[in-house]
Amino acid sequence: MGHQHRLARFNFYLANLAVDASFTRMLSRHIHQELVEAITNNPAVGLLGPRQVGKTTLALAIGATRPSLYLDLESPADRAKLSDPESYLPEHENELVILDEVHRLPELFQILRGLIDRGRRRGKSGGQFLLLGSASVDLLKQSGESLAGRISYLELAPFAPVEVGGDQAAQLWVRGGFPASFLATSDRLSRGWREDFIRTYLERDISQFGSRIPAETLRRFWTMLAHNQATLLNAAKLAQGLGVDAKAVARYLDLLVDLLLVRRLPAWHQNAGKRLVKAPKVWVRDSGLAHALLGIGNQEQLLGHPVAGPSWESFVSESLIGLAPRGTEASFYRTSAGAEIDLLLALPGGKLWAMEIKRSSAPKVERGFHIACDDLKPDKRWVVYPGDDRYPLDADTEVIGLYALGRLLQAGEVA
Repeated sequence: MGHQHRLARFNFYLANLAVDASFTRMLSRHIHQELVEAITNNPAVGLLGPRQVGKTTLALAIGATRPSLYLDLESPADRAKLSDPESYLPEHENELVILDEVHRLPELFQILRGLIDRGRRRGKSGGQFLLLGSASVDLLKQSGESLAGRISYLELAPFAPVEVGGDQAAQLWVRGGFPASFLATSDRLSRGWREDFIRTYLERDISQFGSRIPAETLRRFWTMLAHNQATLLNAAKLAQGLGVDAKAVARYLDLLVDLLLVRRLPAWHQNAGKRLVKAPKVWVRDSGLAHALLGIGNQEQLLGHPVAGPSWESFVSESLIGLAPRGTEASFYRTSAGAEIDLLLALPGGKLWAMEIKRSSAPKVERGFHIACDDLKPDKRWVVYPGDDRYPLDADTEVIGLYALGRLLQAGEVA
C-alpha cells in the first residue's frame, strides 16, 4: 500500500468520523492512550503488529494532534528523502517523525541513536520517533543494541471484543479482528480479503524478512496449525506431515511467531512437585485467518466444524492476553494426571488469575480445573463463556462473559 493511498485513506476516515460509527471504532483502539503516553515519555516508540492491523491509521491519528512528519519506507519518494538521513531528519527535530515499515531501512537505527542522544543533550526527553514495524523479528534484531534504553515497544493486535462491542463478539470470532475483514459488508467479502491477505503474506511480505521457505510449504504448515488450534505442539507429527525434520518445523514456527501471526503459549513451570506438561500450546493468533486457512466462511460453517471448540478457546485466550496489563505473563497449566487450566495470567503485582474457557451457554467445570486450582491457589478463578450474565459457579469460581472480563482487564481492575 503506497504512501499517497495511506494518506488518502486516513483523510477519508477523518471526514466520515461524525457519520460512520464503524470508522470511529477503527480509530478507537484500546492502546491509543498508552501509545500517547509512551510517545510523551520515550524518545522512540516501536509500534509492532502484522500488516493491515491498523498501525498506520493509529499513528496518523496521533500525528494529527501535534507537529509530525510521516514517511512510508515502502514509498520510493519517501525513501529518497532519507538518502542522507543525518541531514534530513535534524530539520524535523521539533516534530514527531513517524517511520512506517521501518524494517525496510535497518541501517537507519544507528543514525536514530545519534539523533536521540543529541536531542537528550538538548533536553528533549520524548516524542522524537514513532517506528512502525510489521513484525518483531527484524525490528527487534536491529534495534537491540543501537536503541537499547532509548525505545519502548507496544504491540497493536487485531480488534478485541472491547473495541467492537460485546454484541459483535460472534462476528469478531468468525471474521477475526483485522479491520478490513471485520468491517466488510458481507461474509463473502471478508473471507476474500483474508484469502488475499494470506496469499500476499506468503508470496511477498515474508520474503522481505529474509525467509527462503517456499510459500506452499509455509502455507501447509500454517494450515496444519489452524487445524490444531490451542493444542499442544507436536513437532514430530507436524514434521511427518510436511516431510521435513523437527528442526525445520522449529524454524517455521519461529518465523510465524516473530511475524506475530502465531501464538506460542508456554506451559506453567513453577510447580516442581507435579509432573507438568512442558510442550507449549500453539494457535493462529487471528481467528479469522485460521478460519480462512480452513475454508470456513461464516458462522454456520464454523459451528459445524470440529475446530469450533479449539477456535473459541484460542480466540478468547488471544483476546484476554492482548488486553492484560503490560508486564503480564501468560501460560497454561497441565499435569500428566489431567489437571488443567486453559489460561493463566500472572498479573503485575503478583496476582494470579485462572481461566477455564467454555463455548457452552451453561458452562460446567471439570474436576481437573479444581485440582489444578488447588495446586496453584490462584487469586481469581474465572469460567469464560459466550454469554452476558455474570454469576458465581461455586464459592471460588465465577462465570463471566468474554466482553465483561476484557473490560476488567482493560480498566486495570486486577486486584
